[in-house]
Amino acid sequence: MIQPMLHSNSKMREGKKLLTLLMGLFLFMAARAQVRIMAANDSSQLVIIKKADRLRYEKRDSLTEYQMLAGNVVLQQENTLFYCDSAVFNRKDNLIEAFGNVHINDADSIHTYSQYLIYYGNTKKAYLKKNVRLTDGKGVLTTNELEYDTQTKIGTYTKGGKVVNGKTVLTSEEATYYGDMKDVYFKKNVNLKDPQYILHADSLLYNTDTQIATFITQTFIQDTSNRNITTSEGYYDMKNKLARFGKRPVIKDKGTTVIGDEVGFDDNTGESFARGNAVFRDSAQGIAIIANDINANKKKNTLLATQNPILIIQQDKDSIYVTADTLFSGRLTDMANYDRTFLNKDTIKDATVISPSDTTNRNRFFQAYHHVRIFSDSLQAVADSLFYSGVDSVFRLFQQPIVWASGSQVTGDTIYLYTRNKDPERVYVFENGMVINRTEAGYYNQLRGNTLNGYFKDGAIDNMRAKGSAESIYYAQDDQQAYVGVNRATADVIDIFFLNKELNKVVFRSEVNGTMTPFGQVNHDEMKLRSFQWLEKRRPKTRFELFEAPQTQ
Repeated sequence: MIQPMLHSNSKMREGKKLLTLLMGLFLFMAARAQVRIMAANDSSQLVIIKKADRLRYEKRDSLTEYQMLAGNVVLQQENTLFYCDSAVFNRKDNLIEAFGNVHINDADSIHTYSQYLIYYGNTKKAYLKKNVRLTDGKGVLTTNELEYDTQTKIGTYTKGGKVVNGKTVLTSEEATYYGDMKDVYFKKNVNLKDPQYILHADSLLYNTDTQIATFITQTFIQDTSNRNITTSEGYYDMKNKLARFGKRPVIKDKGTTVIGDEVGFDDNTGESFARGNAVFRDSAQGIAIIANDINANKKKNTLLATQNPILIIQQDKDSIYVTADTLFSGRLTDMANYDRTFLNKDTIKDATVISPSDTTNRNRFFQAYHHVRIFSDSLQAVADSLFYSGVDSVFRLFQQPIVWASGSQVTGDTIYLYTRNKDPERVYVFENGMVINRTEAGYYNQLRGNTLNGYFKDGAIDNMRAKGSAESIYYAQDDQQAYVGVNRATADVIDIFFLNKELNKVVFRSEVNGTMTPFGQVNHDEMKLRSFQWLEKRRPKTRFELFEAPQTQ
């Protein structure tokens, strides 16, 4: 009887152990089943435990229940997966606290890493700390603390961080990352470093996909060629090297400065533009261009200005202002027939070959088309078109050109105006040349010839020679400056000389034929050479007139 009872007790103890094991397994399965059942009832809110090497269930009171997970932990909420070394899951609050090698895989589009995480399942907000790293496959955001919303895919740091995209590094004190658009909004002490650019700003918007930086506050940019840009609006496309700037940006490139309501450039093609009250200034060459539309090509070294353009050739006392419908500038060495046009003429006193690499004003030309007007204190001019070359400093005026200097007017089919150190030195008139000098009393001294060749002194005409069928009308005066008569003559060559800006002496050379009419017998209306026209109405009176539309006679 004793043996059966012992055998029966042994079976009872083994049964109790099995029952305890089954009860533990039941509780574990019940806990997991309960999580899955609740998740099935509201899958958008509750977190599912997908995997863990070890799990411990703890119920502290009727309202507080925890699940402790350890070893290769995997949790999921909708399309978001959470990986970590260990975690504590609060079922009531739907809250996860994760430790060690935390990884959030948000729909396989955004991956976030850290060493510590608190995740609120009800709001889908994650708070990550320690070596935080977020990547969207394009750029990598790193910081020490990050708030990330898995629902909106928006991440924010407020204690400093950076974004690395290829070779571009952006740092700031604060930033907000928008995962759907791949935009990062940087704030406070923003710095961008790129192999081509360095940027400083208070705020900046950057897209990690398009690599476009958008400027929303005052921004300073410097590139490897020492080009400096100051702007408060616009964008720079780092992938395609395109830029647009607004709110009157300032671009300084070596000795040049460009300002406009809107400025942009393409570093691939070398093209750039400035629009709206645009200003181009070359301090090294002493020139400036003002226009509403300026287009340039850095690689071709050309510049085109339209919409009320004005060229200013700067001097210490008497700058030259030039305006036309269109202004164009380029390198002389890029012109066709450059050698024959400029190096084989007597217009160049020291004709030397210009190197194509010469970037000085000597290797530059300006062209002006239609309604050309020139103003300086000592000289004014109008024409239909103009060509100016730096190699000889000559203004070539075409199609009904007119030049005024003090009280004298010069006209002809084509006029060359030579300058030295930007001051007028000589004027040469091709075909149908005529100079008219209006006296203080309102009479007109006149000189006409096939060609005219005159020289300036202190900004005024000093003397002039007419050759070929030369004609003249000269109002003669005595020593007391009283008019005594009018001399009308022809000759092969006639020279005139000025004193105090008025005609003082006439010299006739070869084949002279003329008459002197006493002043009292002169019919002044008849004292005019053929093609006489006094065109004072077309003369620019001040430089400010060049900012207005031209007047035609």
